[in-house]
Amino acid sequence: MKRLKIAELKEFLDEKTVIYNSPSFIQDDPISIPHRFSLKQDVEIAGFLTATIAWGQRPVILKNASSLLLRMDNDPYAFIMNFSKNDLSPFLNFVHRTFNGTDCSFFLKSLQNIYRNNGSLESLFTTSFNTLLHKDYRESINNLRKIFFSLPHSARSGKHFANPEEGSAAKRINMFLRWMIRRDASGVDFGIWNLNPALLTCPLDVHSGRVARKLNLLKRKQNDWTAAAELTNSLKKFDVLDPVKYDFALFGLGVFEKF
Repeated sequence: MKRLKIAELKEFLDEKTVIYNSPSFIQDDPISIPHRFSLKQDVEIAGFLTATIAWGQRPVILKNASSLLLRMDNDPYAFIMNFSKNDLSPFLNFVHRTFNGTDCSFFLKSLQNIYRNNGSLESLFTTSFNTLLHKDYRESINNLRKIFFSLPHSARSGKHFANPEEGSAAKRINMFLRWMIRRDASGVDFGIWNLNPALLTCPLDVHSGRVARKLNLLKRKQNDWTAAAELTNSLKKFDVLDPVKYDFALFGLGVFEKF
């Protein structure tokens, strides 16, 4: 593809963003799972667990996320607040790719610890963010991750919550944060956390990375945190207040248009 001028590229990305940042996008996307709920805590928990297993084929993600929530009687907040050890038995045979029953049980225990002691994921994340000298969601992700794994856990479970400190692009947690923080009239993202969307980092995976490189928005070859930050900085040229809205365009071009 020929190199587009900034104004031309912005127009192109804006057009694609309008197409994919629309209610019609919701039905077949993992974000449809938390959209089943209206209570803020239900949206958070369903969103976090769905984002955790959001890799692989989208129909399988939707099927397994639905199965996971069904085991919680489709009442995730009430379940997290009240479950006992015996209530975890139905989760021991849960499997999504390499995320198994051991991982699932730990994630539920950790969420219970967070919700009982901090009120919500938002409260914990925001408290961490407000203590930082340099306002950066990367550090808040690291702090959240440390608290998440403060309970005894299997080493294998740590692999299912990406660690930006080790250079991971943290695609799924950045996607979850986009869901919770971004807000606009389209109604796809929830925007239920009172944090600044301008500070989000663009979720980066093989699809968005390929498109970004074709559009000369990303030069770094590895899909790591440095690349995600580079891409986000490039997108700020088009909208400094909401750069991550272009995730819709990059994802749509990569997955639906095979760009």
